[in-house]
Amino acid sequence: MKTIGLIGGMSWESTVTYYQLINQTIKKEMGGLHSAKILLYSVDFAEIEQYQAEGEWEKSGEILGAVAKNLQKAGADFIVLCTNTMHKVAPQILEQISIPMIHIAEATADVLIEAGIQTVALLGTKYTMTQDFYKEKLIERGLTVVVPDEQGIERVNHIIYNELCLGAISDESREEFIGIINQLKDNGATGVILGCTEIGLLIHQEDSPIPVFDTTEIHARQAALEAIK
Repeated sequence: MKTIGLIGGMSWESTVTYYQLINQTIKKEMGGLHSAKILLYSVDFAEIEQYQAEGEWEKSGEILGAVAKNLQKAGADFIVLCTNTMHKVAPQILEQISIPMIHIAEATADVLIEAGIQTVALLGTKYTMTQDFYKEKLIERGLTVVVPDEQGIERVNHIIYNELCLGAISDESREEFIGIINQLKDNGATGVILGCTEIGLLIHQEDSPIPVFDTTEIHARQAALEAIK
């Protein structure tokens, strides 16, 4: 079994889910008392988030690149960055290591194509929804991506940072998300990407009128399967 190098803490709420899902997948696939070989480095999210807000992406890339390098030195066979937004600095991280990294958007695109989705809604932080680093991975695979209007983007972003990353789950925010998903469905989306690793704490398939693709679940499962190839 390969050793998975997890870069977590962004936020730790969803990193817990990664750990659970990876081990559940290993158990399902291998049976018995098998569990995943994992090296986890959990960062201080307050530091990373400050660099996000200030547009200092290079600084956060330096931090995460150094973390990935240390995980490689410690014996990781590949890297899993447990966040969607910080894949913006994936190229910078890869410059620091000689082992592979499973890209969350590429893993998600594989699942969308397998499911026959052509037009997909993308929910995530404002960076993920408005910038190209994530959407381009989907568009390269022939997918059409739709995002909320400006007001929807701000609401989704606010709920992620001010509620979900703090472990706060509210019915009111769930209803807001459902309303936004319905609008995106009306705009042609036949599936919705939960493109922030915390959104799965709030929205589940039974909440959505269209198929839900939880990137945390997709990414964690891909990591587990890669470990036992």
